[in-house]
Amino acid sequence: MTDFVIARKPFALTGLSKSLGRVRHLPWTLLLGSVLLAIYVLVAITGPLWAPYPYDRVGTGKPFAAPNPKNLLGTDQMGRDLFSRVVHGARHELFMALTSTAIAVIVGGFLGLLSGFIGGWFDEVMMRLFEVLISIPVLVFALLVIMAVGLEASGSELLLIGVVALVYLPRTGRMARSVAIDLVTRDYVMVARARGESAWSIVWRELLPNATGVLLVEFGVRAGYAPILIGSLGFLGLGVRPPTPEWGLMISENRANLVAAPYTVLAPALALSGLVISLNMFTDGLARVLGRQVKRV
Repeated sequence: MTDFVIARKPFALTGLSKSLGRVRHLPWTLLLGSVLLAIYVLVAITGPLWAPYPYDRVGTGKPFAAPNPKNLLGTDQMGRDLFSRVVHGARHELFMALTSTAIAVIVGGFLGLLSGFIGGWFDEVMMRLFEVLISIPVLVFALLVIMAVGLEASGSELLLIGVVALVYLPRTGRMARSVAIDLVTRDYVMVARARGESAWSIVWRELLPNATGVLLVEFGVRAGYAPILIGSLGFLGLGVRPPTPEWGLMISENRANLVAAPYTVLAPALALSGLVISLNMFTDGLARVLGRQVKRV
């Protein structure tokens, strides 16, 4: 009797091939942006373990030393290693940018969804407040908040996180409100109303899950803007205090030596621009996958 053997592909290889096929159909901006962001996150988490020097060590080389094997990106005016400071700065930039953006999206998204669902006078008050705050230029608004708190309180990472979150909160709220207005006419919301569910329950169980795609894209958009605002405040001297290796502050400290030692400015500037570009690429790719259009306000 002849035995018949049916050859089958191993389950693991079949699953891997399907996964690779799905990845190939993703937008290239999402793939490249994800890789670049993963590198930044990896540096932020592990950088302090393998950076050649502590970020505040003075005299690792001669002041304004050109890039060399000992100081890969050169040194600043105090002889601090620029490579180590840029590596350590990734943790500060990502922590402040992502934390402030998450607060803005969570609080602004909830207020926007609640405003669009309740409507009436509550919606009018919230929208007028949001419009007033949005009408103020971003950098001016941030400066006003810092001045209101007091210059003696400036320099704190927590203050910067709060300022950035407050700046972007009304923009996120207005976007979430427009989504809520579209969702409140859906059948599942009408059924929830008929069951007598509270506004909190409907926003949490019905509106939020269906607005997640928009809020994720909004998170990516604001996260791309946040490092620019944080760097701008650091450049103006209203960000974190020295010797914290915040990239905007590093650019400000060395801008007077741009001609004599351009690498002292280019190193943090390229790191900051790379982070912003990778966040924007990731957001654009994510918006294509979710079928959303990125609106930058």
